[in-house]
Amino acid sequence: MTASGRSAEPEVIWARPQRAGRGPRPAHSRESIAAEAVRIADAEGIEAVSMRRVAAGIGAGTMSLYNYVPRKEDLYELMVDAVGGEYEFTPPTGDWRADQLALARQTRALMHRHPWLPRLLSPVYGFSPNALRYLEHSLDCLAPLEVPDGEKLELVAAVNGTVATYVASELALAERARSLPWSEAEEQGVRAAWLGSQLATGQYPRLTAALTGGAAPITEARPELADVFDRSMTRLLAGWGR
Repeated sequence: MTASGRSAEPEVIWARPQRAGRGPRPAHSRESIAAEAVRIADAEGIEAVSMRRVAAGIGAGTMSLYNYVPRKEDLYELMVDAVGGEYEFTPPTGDWRADQLALARQTRALMHRHPWLPRLLSPVYGFSPNALRYLEHSLDCLAPLEVPDGEKLELVAAVNGTVATYVASELALAERARSLPWSEAEEQGVRAAWLGSQLATGQYPRLTAALTGGAAPITEARPELADVFDRSMTRLLAGWGR
C-alpha cells in the first residue's frame, strides 16, 4: 500500500473496502462519489472529470479522495456501474429477440442521457455489480435461445457493441451539427442536391436504387434514427438461433 492509499498490486475496486485505512466512519460513499463524477461528465464531458473536481463537489480534499478511489480508472469504473443501475429489468417475455431489442433500446437511451458512456465502455468494467445484474438478466431473457451459454454472451457483446457504435455516430453527428454556422436542414438540402446531381448521371444505378428505394426521392427527410436503429438491431438478432 502506498502513502496515498493506493495499492502497489493490481486490485478490483469492488473487492476493496469502501475506505482504506483506519480512522472514523467514512464521510463519503462510492455512490456519492460516482454520482458527482457522473454529474460533471453529463454537464461538461468526460474531460472535465478529475479527482480534484469530484473531491471539491463532495466537499472532500483531493488527496483524501484517493482513500476511497485509488485511481482515476477506478473512478471511471464507478461511473459506468452507477449509470448501469438505471436499467429497468422486466420479466422475460419468452421472445428472446424482443427482449434483446428492448434492452438495446434502453442501452441507446442510457448512452444518450450520458454521452460520455460509449467512450468508457471496456470489457474490464464488465463485471461490476450492476454489470453482473445486467448480464444475468440478459442470459435469463436468452434462455429460449438454443445455443451454448458462451455464444449467448457473445450475442450480448455483439448487441452492446453495435449499440455503442450506432450511438457514437449519432452523438458525433449531433455535435457536428451544433458547431455549424447553418442549420442541419440547410446542409442536408445542399448535400442532397449535390448527391442527386451525381446520381442523375446514371453512373451509379445500384446506389440510386438503394438510396431511393425505387420511388422515394432522396430529398425527402431521412427516416427517424430510432426506426433505423430498430431495423438494424432486428437484422442483427435475426442471424442468431435456429
